[in-house]
Amino acid sequence: MIESKQNHRVKRWKKLHKRKYRDQEGQALVEGWHSVEEVLKSDWHVNELIIKESIELPQIWKTYEHVVVTEDVFSELSQTETNQGIIAVVEQPQEQSIPTAPRKILCLDGIQDPGNLGTIIRSGLAFEIDLIVLGEGTVDVFNHKVIRATQGALFHMPVIRDEILNWIDYSKQHQIPVYATALDQQALPLHDVKGGNSYTVIMGNEGNGVRPELIQQADYSLYIPIASQSESLNVAIASSIVLYHFQQLT
Repeated sequence: MIESKQNHRVKRWKKLHKRKYRDQEGQALVEGWHSVEEVLKSDWHVNELIIKESIELPQIWKTYEHVVVTEDVFSELSQTETNQGIIAVVEQPQEQSIPTAPRKILCLDGIQDPGNLGTIIRSGLAFEIDLIVLGEGTVDVFNHKVIRATQGALFHMPVIRDEILNWIDYSKQHQIPVYATALDQQALPLHDVKGGNSYTVIMGNEGNGVRPELIQQADYSLYIPIASQSESLNVAIASSIVLYHFQQLT
């Protein structure tokens, strides 16, 4: 059992709270029973499990390398107010497998709120998106709040960081229509989008929306009609509505 917060392993794990060290080490922390269960079901590599001393690890999980720590040490590592006593140290996929010729692509332009990103990834899995592309300015997908908000969807959904323009070019080369969301009500109302089996959708920053240069490169701009008293929708909710609509068209 590890009893000291000064233990070299504890110090190494705690560094993974920061993006700089996550990127440097190629690792991340996954906390909580549900998230750990989902990552263990996935193709992601789990280096070790960190268990609080009062927790009984399920027998089936004891085949994984695991380390027991005191409650004080676990509290030092936990990033939740009420911890569940289990953390997995996982390898960040260096090249998450991109499906062959993806036809349903979701591009995220500058999504900054971790909860929003996590919820969008969860919706992407629910509505059968092939690939999620995190563009410039989007929060780190290995942020603990993002991971928690995905409810395990991250471990079953291809997510990559890349320039969105690359995927606009890819879409045009493969005759996949590109839709960018916009607040401009001269854009196409979502209910008028007829769609098909292939589409690329671009969702934008919480405050500024999709960058104008990306909207200009898209084949269509679209908006979700809402009551005049409401200024806009949360981007995670808007993404779910848009993805649901497109799923119904396939």
